[in-house]
Amino acid sequence: PQVASARRHSLIATAVLGVLGGLGLLIMLVVVYLSTGEASRLLTPVLLAAVPLTIVLGTVRWIDRWEPEPVGILAAAFLWGAGLATVGSLVITTSASLLVASSTGNRSGTELFSAVVVAPIVEESTKALGVLIVFLLRRRTFSGPVDGIVYACVVAGGFAFAENILYFVRADDYLVATFIMRGLFSPFAHVTFTACTGLAIGASARMRSSLAWIWMTPLGLVPAIMLHAFWNGVVSQMFILYFLVEVPLFIIWIGIVIWLRWSERMTMRARLYDYHRAGWYSPAEITMLTTNSGRSAARRWARGRGPRASDAMKVFLTSSSALAQLRQRAIDGHAEGDFAVRETSLLDAVSSSRRVFTGRIGS
Repeated sequence: PQVASARRHSLIATAVLGVLGGLGLLIMLVVVYLSTGEASRLLTPVLLAAVPLTIVLGTVRWIDRWEPEPVGILAAAFLWGAGLATVGSLVITTSASLLVASSTGNRSGTELFSAVVVAPIVEESTKALGVLIVFLLRRRTFSGPVDGIVYACVVAGGFAFAENILYFVRADDYLVATFIMRGLFSPFAHVTFTACTGLAIGASARMRSSLAWIWMTPLGLVPAIMLHAFWNGVVSQMFILYFLVEVPLFIIWIGIVIWLRWSERMTMRARLYDYHRAGWYSPAEITMLTTNSGRSAARRWARGRGPRASDAMKVFLTSSSALAQLRQRAIDGHAEGDFAVRETSLLDAVSSSRRVFTGRIGS
């Protein structure tokens, strides 16, 4: 009962998070519309901002395809980034800039200070707060660093989407150049920054202490702020550094993500072998479940046996992944009160789906 109650509270809080984020995005769009005075002038920036967003979300889908995160919480994370984080950052950054300008009277110095100091701190903090809230609300869905990166990318993607709309609305005479720079050359800029924080928060899920996020979050937030400040203060002034620094950095991040996904597969393989020793899986099934080629071949084979077998194979794949994740959380010291119930349910799903796609139950 306690676990069920906590789950209901988590779902309610997630819904509230999504609604507040949606309201923030709506407020921003209304303000932009009122400033332009024409719906057509808003439509084009929204469509252009959707291009880099599609690239980011497609990449997130590729990273998260083995153990997809719940669609509802991903939507709430996106709305936080696009709504609350964007509006909050605009209000705080603008207020700080006006305060500095009134104190110094130096307009150019204020703009530089805002871009290099205020904006990186405020924007990365608001985005990090969204990732952290998701982590605290849905800890049971976090299995490690990859999940942290996924949520960070979604939050940052939402933030970049809203920010791009603002930039494209303002770029009347140089819209094409702005789109090329922000939409095509740097769709992953915000994602790369916030992924540092997501990686740290996700890594805390694998630590024995349930309070590890308290010190891990700042460890990820600091490099996120530094990378953002470097981008705003140096790369924007010396574009050659985009190719010399930012492109290699992005390639390094790709390598990190690939390595983390490989490590996650090896962890999954180790946990499934625990069940193999108890007779639940064969070695061939584990190899199939923990390789891209094996999972693709299994889905193709099941489709050839009919819709019911295909659906059963999907259940087998997702239930096995969830089972490995559940056991790893228990080994990490984060087993919840319903562990035995969930484990039994997943093992039943694995067994029943196997009987269907192997033909032991008539299809």
